[in-house]
Amino acid sequence: MPEHLAKPEINRINRRFFIGGSDARIIMGDDEGALIRLWREKRGEVEPEDLSGNLVVQLGLATEELNRRWYEANTGQVITDIQRRLRHPVLRWMGATLDGRVQGSDAVFEAKFMLPWAFSEEAAAEKYMPQLQHNMWVVAARTAVLSVITGGGKWVEILAHADPLYQHLVVTAERRFWRCVESSEPPQLFGVEPPKPRFEAIRIVDMTASNAWAEFAAIFTRTRAAHLEHEQARAELKGLMPEGAKEAFGHGLRAKRSKSGAVSFDLVTTSPEANHAAVARQSLRWPRRLLRRKPSLSIRRNLWLARSRAERGRVPTARFAMRRFQAGSISCARL
Repeated sequence: MPEHLAKPEINRINRRFFIGGSDARIIMGDDEGALIRLWREKRGEVEPEDLSGNLVVQLGLATEELNRRWYEANTGQVITDIQRRLRHPVLRWMGATLDGRVQGSDAVFEAKFMLPWAFSEEAAAEKYMPQLQHNMWVVAARTAVLSVITGGGKWVEILAHADPLYQHLVVTAERRFWRCVESSEPPQLFGVEPPKPRFEAIRIVDMTASNAWAEFAAIFTRTRAAHLEHEQARAELKGLMPEGAKEAFGHGLRAKRSKSGAVSFDLVTTSPEANHAAVARQSLRWPRRLLRRKPSLSIRRNLWLARSRAERGRVPTARFAMRRFQAGSISCARL
């Protein structure tokens, strides 16, 4: 639970001098108003918000012990270090008040209460991930357990793993915030999304009532045979492509081989005449002997005329011109 709620009078004074797990949620969140208020609280300009009239917060306080006992009864684990206050060994402005730790492991235990209409495992993990990663960083833990009781009578256990990259971002954002506290400069939102937790797939769900599921299931069923035939044809075409070929085409299909050896396919949508002209252009390249020196203006003009003939469909004439051009005896008049 938030550090300033367990022992109000003591924590309202102490929490001014460090950043706790609940503060990490605000610093990594998207509520600029809450961030500015937290900054003013740390500077002693305003008193911490009085949450005694917040029913959801009070329900969380009232169910914290029940949450812990329920977790122990359903998992067989034992929770220790209840409400223990710790500071980071190096970053003295960084601290945590733990709901507990799982005995026999280094897992941090966090108990929460959520309303049923605002609850999902993904939403709970996203909301409390900054706090979990902060607390794991403070105590050098590799895992954390989020135990959630909802107002709908549901209990959920979510296991979170330490994410070094996200923890680095959390520490960076908190360091910037603390500098703002010390320098009186207003902080700004950091704007980083929390990592997605890895959920264990254990549920079996009936999707019969979903219209979207029914629509895409029908498409999947209808196109499955065509998809299998397509994949088989793709494999056969790859096998038919010659080993030394960089590109192969024919019957409206072009295959290209990448430098890594992967073969990709594209549909050829241009006309046969355009394809014929493209092949002719490939043959009308600079002769290798001319690549060693810069060609003269007349040579470049003659080659341009030959390529123009190829693009207009006069491929035989262009090829004849190219042969004469390569022999060095062609003139503009002959083109």
